[in-house]
Amino acid sequence: MQIKWLEDFVLLAQTGSFTRAAELRHVTHPAFGRRIRALEEWAGTALIGRGPGPLVLTPAGQSLLEDARSTLQGLARAHEALQGAAGRQQRRITLATGRTLARTLVADWLLQHQGLLAEAEVCVRTRALADTARMLERGEADFMLTYHHPVLALNIHARQYSHLTLMRDRLVPVCRSDALGRPAPALAPGQAWPFLAYADTLALGRLVQDHLSHHPQAPELVRRIECDSADALLEYALKGLGVAWLPWSLAAGSCRSGQLCTVGDPRLAVQFEVRLYRPKRRLPPLAEQLWQATADAL
Repeated sequence: MQIKWLEDFVLLAQTGSFTRAAELRHVTHPAFGRRIRALEEWAGTALIGRGPGPLVLTPAGQSLLEDARSTLQGLARAHEALQGAAGRQQRRITLATGRTLARTLVADWLLQHQGLLAEAEVCVRTRALADTARMLERGEADFMLTYHHPVLALNIHARQYSHLTLMRDRLVPVCRSDALGRPAPALAPGQAWPFLAYADTLALGRLVQDHLSHHPQAPELVRRIECDSADALLEYALKGLGVAWLPWSLAAGSCRSGQLCTVGDPRLAVQFEVRLYRPKRRLPPLAEQLWQATADAL
């Protein structure tokens, strides 16, 4: 059974004329008649009365007419919904990133391009580093924004993906500052530092651990708190609970206001990049425009 047969049948019932219905369907009268007979063969019974006089539907025809109208209306609604979803999909941009970057750099990036994204729906999905890479590989994200450092073994193949370096940042050891700008708690020479650590699963935690394990002037650290959120570690440092290695982009405001201060040798800082990745295959037009606008702004 073909949908066009139902459309023919409904139009025939409306016009009451094979000739007029054939004209409206842009087919010849014989071709239209063959399609109605094909529908009757599918139904297994006559749908049109064949006697003299005006066109009359049989009881089976009347029953099918109601179902045909309902079916065609349902298909029309489904088509409209699909078209709407397709249009929405063209306006949607999905970014996979980490929680800290979502709060810091992503906010600035979206603000920078808010004119281009005025009609867009931007979906920011926060995941662990390996999970963001998998989202990009599976086509679940248009872009991935992540940290880059030799220590972070991220299997992103240059033949399949392109990247832009959006910023260079560093992890710096900070703690609460007293009224005179000194560390609070006080960090006496030779004293172990109360350490606010990242969970081992976090990329930032791996950077800090690797850097300190190879640094000859690394201080002795006593783990006081471990957390999987840089935002939370910032709050703990502000409360004076210990020393945390925080992204400068996250801690700079508190340091400038005097709430936090950097501690230790400047070489204790860990340099890293933040990169925006995309697949080399063609993205939807809006995503392509955003990529180009981001590249032009660098």
